[in-house]
Amino acid sequence: MEDILTRWLAQTAVIRADLLAALGVAVSLGVSLHILMRKRVVGSAIGWTGLVWLSPVFGTALYLTFGLNRVERRARKLKRRPSVQYDETPQAPAAVPEAYAPLDRAVRAITGLPTVAGTGITVFRNGDEAYPAMLAAIADARRSVALSSYIFLDDEIGQTFIAALKKAVDRGCEVRVILDGIGSGYFFPAAWRRLQRLGVPSGLFMHSVLPWRMPFLNLRTHKKLLILDGRIAFTGGVNISDGNRVSDKPKFPIRDTHFRIEGPVVEQLAQAFIVDWAFVSGEELEGEAWMPRLSPAGDLTARVVTSGPDADIEKIATVVLQAIACARSSIRLTTPYFLPNDLIVSALCLAATRGIEVDVVIPRRSDHRIVDWATRAHIEPLLESGVRIWLDEPPFDHSKALSVDREWCFVGSANWDSRSFRLNFELNVEVYDAALARRLDDFISGKCETRLTQADLDARPHLVRLRDAAVRLLLPYL
Repeated sequence: MEDILTRWLAQTAVIRADLLAALGVAVSLGVSLHILMRKRVVGSAIGWTGLVWLSPVFGTALYLTFGLNRVERRARKLKRRPSVQYDETPQAPAAVPEAYAPLDRAVRAITGLPTVAGTGITVFRNGDEAYPAMLAAIADARRSVALSSYIFLDDEIGQTFIAALKKAVDRGCEVRVILDGIGSGYFFPAAWRRLQRLGVPSGLFMHSVLPWRMPFLNLRTHKKLLILDGRIAFTGGVNISDGNRVSDKPKFPIRDTHFRIEGPVVEQLAQAFIVDWAFVSGEELEGEAWMPRLSPAGDLTARVVTSGPDADIEKIATVVLQAIACARSSIRLTTPYFLPNDLIVSALCLAATRGIEVDVVIPRRSDHRIVDWATRAHIEPLLESGVRIWLDEPPFDHSKALSVDREWCFVGSANWDSRSFRLNFELNVEVYDAALARRLDDFISGKCETRLTQADLDARPHLVRLRDAAVRLLLPYL
């Protein structure tokens, strides 16, 4: 009897193993077909396919958690707002220098948006200059306040902003606040909880403890936006935290650059916020409080470029490629994190080899050491092509700016890495104006004092070079 039972159990085990093997093949095949149809990047497709075949259960679980782009499916449900009619006052056409007409046409095709004349822009350095202007604008708002920030901490300056937003609600303003679900604090950000207690309408961008709701480091809203009455906007790189008030000498000071924008282009900034708020809350913001008629407020020509892992995928990166291709004399950029993909690296290399001055400023030490390590292993082709890499001395500068030929510039929230160019939701503004481009070009040039050379990279100990090369393998997610 025992022999019969033993044989039966053995046969059952064999059958179970065969069924599980067949199930594993079926799952791996099904997931592989999905990867082939959905993944545009060849390296990513190969990696995921290999993983699900080597480990059907673990690989499939990882792919379902990290590999699916649920953002695109949800984003398609959002409706773009109709274009707003501006003030009847005749406006000057959006003047673009003839040399940049091809760039203008390309960016219009990429974004579906026109360049807009009548823009006024004011530049602020650090939270020391930006915060007082932003708080004063909130205090002056009478109809609406829209605020979106990647980092919004419940520290001294954060509580000052929260108090200002509460006062705006109390005096009858429509107020909406978006905090990123990761950047502002994991699980339940303190600033969001305070806003909720005070009755300030606010939402967390893609925040949940459930894996399929994507509470991950990527797919974040990295935008920094403040829009008052639909007429005045602030954007750039400045988050809301005490570390940005450099004059107060915080433990880790963060220098940055921010911009106040007025004029008809504010409509494009408002559109970006309205779409994000609908994504977060499902509420459609409409009416003059959010989208008023706008008159010219300056002489600059500008356009907003949004990017994210949905319908806007890689738009900022594509604009950068177009700008590099159109450069005639110089390309200068500063970024806190520099890990561009191979296309952008090649474009910069080609620009340098055709005689364009290409200067890239990165921090000597950023707030993410692992990014610094990967950067050292990533820039050798640039140095070989004549691109000049410069190390910005502390304190850490979080500014992001690109100047081409001292005539065109590109500013906003996007860093020069895969996370910003492909995985996060970002917002930049391109400006066709020689005065602003020269100012930013001079700002970047002022940081070009300590040059990073190939000899510096070769002087690293072998183990350090090995570490940096290994970390570089994480480039698509850094």
